[in-house]
Amino acid sequence: MTADQRFDVLVVGAGPAGSAAALVLARGGARVGLVDKATFPRDKACGDLIGPRGVQTLRDLDLERGLPCTERVGDMFVVGPNGRRVQLPSAPGLTYPDFGIVVPRTSFDAHLQHAAVEAGAVFINARADEPIGEDGLDGFCLSTGTRVRADVIVGADGATSRVSEVGGLVDPDRVLWGFAVRDYRAASIDLPNIMLWTPRAGQGFPGYGWVFPAGAGCVNVGLGIGLLADRSSARRAPRELDTFVRHATAIGALPVDVAPGRRSLGSWLKMGMVGTVPARGRVLLVGDAAGLVNPLQGEGIAQALDSGRAAADAILAGVERAADRYRAHLASRYFPYLATTASLQRSLLRRPQLVAALTRTLTASPVGSALAGGWAITWNDLLDGAPPSAARTVAAAAARLGRVATAGSADRRWLRAALDGHEPTRASAVRV
Repeated sequence: MTADQRFDVLVVGAGPAGSAAALVLARGGARVGLVDKATFPRDKACGDLIGPRGVQTLRDLDLERGLPCTERVGDMFVVGPNGRRVQLPSAPGLTYPDFGIVVPRTSFDAHLQHAAVEAGAVFINARADEPIGEDGLDGFCLSTGTRVRADVIVGADGATSRVSEVGGLVDPDRVLWGFAVRDYRAASIDLPNIMLWTPRAGQGFPGYGWVFPAGAGCVNVGLGIGLLADRSSARRAPRELDTFVRHATAIGALPVDVAPGRRSLGSWLKMGMVGTVPARGRVLLVGDAAGLVNPLQGEGIAQALDSGRAAADAILAGVERAADRYRAHLASRYFPYLATTASLQRSLLRRPQLVAALTRTLTASPVGSALAGGWAITWNDLLDGAPPSAARTVAAAAARLGRVATAGSADRRWLRAALDGHEPTRASAVRV
């Protein structure tokens, strides 16, 4: 390896978003450098559940074949604080299948990274340290001492992205932060459980827990917490994980004889894209680096795959307008949903008593059963592509109500400005 390398595109981060971007770019004939500080395979804190849209993107990119250790899942349970369950049905869409898959991130990320390299991307095992160039956007000096330059930089380096920091693309006072911790335990369940928890009477937990099938006699158990812009309370999630597991056992979501955890990991989340400008000039952010995580249920892999592909397509169509084309895709695909759900999340995180009341009401039998189909579409951001049905009517009504309720929100205005290519008002200058 020479002391100075140049590529058409430098992708920083080889998780799902970065590997998808590098794959599409390499297939399109671009010279791509794919940098990651980790060697593969490597583990990652995650629920390991890839939703229907993610499955469809894997198919579109011809990545579904050969994917190891997969297990199909369809319906999902939402479990209230008192153990009442609502079964959210899984239905086929016009643009996505009626199932998701469970695959450990150790296997999944290695599969995608290998596919990107097989397509022609050059993998560099190093950390992106110091930026290069007058504006800091020509490339990076890596931890190995190699200087890597490129015409375009794709930041796929996670929620605490170094690329977004160098590019000045984050308003830290606006970001909707979250933190999640997960563990594997020896047990077997049939359907995923998302659990709404009230550890203190009348005070809803500011997030949710999960118990997902993980194959081979294992379950993936985790707890995610929403933090707004203050990350100091993130330690609550790992501190309360064992208490949550006892709660899950007590209400029957886990077998009584569940074995102790064996691989506990935590990770930061940026949700709803709020607070992060996803593209400007020669820098495009994808996946978690762009904040592309569903504020309602924490899904991020489907968005990572889609945004990586979209950023690559935008670059291949011409570097000069790549940021504009990429923002236009995000505006069309994600703005309607995230502008509403990010605003709602910010509001609910400030009202734990309201959260407790809502979770009990929504999981009560008459209410939950009546809303289950529409809830599934709304919860999983599946309205675009859902076929005509009673469930779609419910979801469409919920979307309209959400738009009305958040029409004047600061988050909606911030996202609109960022995606239109304007400079959003910083949170420190307005009431958030």
